[in-house]
Amino acid sequence: MAEEYDMKSGQLVSRKWREKNTLGGSGKWQVEVGEPTSPLLGALESELIKESSSNPVFMRKDTLSSFQWRIRNLPYPKEVYSVSVEKEQRCCVIRTTNKKYYKKFSIPDLDRYQLPLDAAALSFTHANNTLIITYQKPKEILAAEEQLQKELKKIKAANNEEGDCKTQ
Repeated sequence: MAEEYDMKSGQLVSRKWREKNTLGGSGKWQVEVGEPTSPLLGALESELIKESSSNPVFMRKDTLSSFQWRIRNLPYPKEVYSVSVEKEQRCCVIRTTNKKYYKKFSIPDLDRYQLPLDAAALSFTHANNTLIITYQKPKEILAAEEQLQKELKKIKAANNEEGDCKTQ
């Protein structure tokens, strides 16, 4: 796992996971939080078929007090969307009444801490063709993140305020 934090605000910018592939080598990075990485432009230009730029783009961008997902390129009004929690499947579901968009997604942080999903913590809004889904972080996760911030401050102080966690 690799995480990137904004040193001024202490906010998580990106979190990526990499697992070994079937031959034991390093696999591709799976982005959990942050901008999804796009393939190299040179590779796309050599192919004749490429993904439309008007397709919805799903990404997670957390705040200090909540998990937040943004889905760009969704032009429908807010009344069309329905966001709900499926407790049995441990996921959230986005539906549209016009049947143009459907998405299931889990919250890996809650799975890691084995916490239940709470429908009351889930809310959404729509602005500028972007659907923004917010899930308020449980107090257990807020406490763990506060502890992590203390550890990061210790590392930053130990490395002469450079903030680099690499060993020298």
